[in-house]
Amino acid sequence: MEPRIDHIQITVKNLAEAEIFYDKLMPILGFDLAKKSKGRSEAHDFDAIEYVHPNIVIGLNSPRKQFANETVHRRKPGSLHHLAFNAKSPAEVDALYPLVVATGAEIVNPPQYYPQHGEKYYALFFKDPQGIKLEIM
Repeated sequence: MEPRIDHIQITVKNLAEAEIFYDKLMPILGFDLAKKSKGRSEAHDFDAIEYVHPNIVIGLNSPRKQFANETVHRRKPGSLHHLAFNAKSPAEVDALYPLVVATGAEIVNPPQYYPQHGEKYYALFFKDPQGIKLEIM
């Protein structure tokens, strides 16, 4: 098998709030909103929104009722620490930066080199409105 991620499903605290943010962010990352889909899994008690791209599907799920008041924290066991998207170059990261700012994302660190991750590691770190950490590198 060749390792390749087909899809990622992320449970968010508030699906309606997440949709507003991700509808702004995903086109910046190359997703076509015309390919966005929504659905409900009665058997698993969640609603989902999926942003579909030929390379990957990013899905957002609503939480189960008993977890609806839990706080989002990337350091909890089983949690998503962060999700990184690969840009073509540092110049592309720089060009995307003001677009990410315009989504209302919380900027954790603006575009810069992170030599602790590699000599040529250049990235932008930000969080969605619910505290999920994202990166463009």
